[in-house]
Amino acid sequence: MKPDLTVIVLTYNEEQNVRQALDSVSGWASQVIVLDSFSTDETVGVAREFGCEVYQNPFEDFGNQRNHALQLPIRGKWILFLDADEWLPADLKEEITEAIAKDPAVSGYYLKRRLMWMGRWIRRGYYPTWILRLFRTGKGVCEDRGVNEHLVVDGALGYLTHDFIHEDHKGLSEWVEKHNHYAAREAQELLKRDDNVQQHEIHARLFGSQAERKRWLRRHIWERLPPLLRPFVYFAYRYVLCGGFLDGREAFIFHFLQGLWFPLLIDAKYLELRWQRAGAAPADGAECHVRNSRISG
Repeated sequence: MKPDLTVIVLTYNEEQNVRQALDSVSGWASQVIVLDSFSTDETVGVAREFGCEVYQNPFEDFGNQRNHALQLPIRGKWILFLDADEWLPADLKEEITEAIAKDPAVSGYYLKRRLMWMGRWIRRGYYPTWILRLFRTGKGVCEDRGVNEHLVVDGALGYLTHDFIHEDHKGLSEWVEKHNHYAAREAQELLKRDDNVQQHEIHARLFGSQAERKRWLRRHIWERLPPLLRPFVYFAYRYVLCGGFLDGREAFIFHFLQGLWFPLLIDAKYLELRWQRAGAAPADGAECHVRNSRISG
């Protein structure tokens, strides 16, 4: 019996990834929706090959796109968001089917993501990453963030055991280009924090979920560290203290790029925006020790 579940996949030029994602859920979920941002490759054609319901909406940011998807004609009693570069193994699908068939006294479930990078599981320093992706229809919305967004679900939450897999087949050049765009969006989020812009976000709680704990750490520790220095602290934490170096050269490349280069790029773009808003470039090194700056995530 198929679970009473709608899977939603957001896409933009994901021809190289989306077949893997759809193959893992088509024929299992009762409904599969692809919300595309006007791809110029064969993404939409692949989605239709799998019999998905395809809709298109111009992309503004990730939070708005997820909330737009929640307004589509959803038939399932439960919703699962799946990115185009992710897929569900059989053991997790079986666990989801059994969990929601019991009509549990929860409104959503955290799922555990396993990242594959250059063919290797990046385990130490990054795993497990718990993400709220499965929830009852009508119980969840996405927070007001342009990137690194989280779902906000009304009601009790549970945790499932098995992993879902993040496995991007686009290659390193595409990854760098994508994260360059992400860094620009994150820098804009920093300015919003500086301006005390009020947004609908998850709670920042030290003893909450993993996402809430990370948000608390960013608010109370990360933001107190100087920009351009804190990425090196974070890289040392992940790669050395958490044992990332034990996972081989692929892990070094990942932690260097995602744990050092990416947050360093965010800080650089953030400082650039501050200087532009101030109307003049600073003297050499003048802003390198800016304190009390803010970062969201």
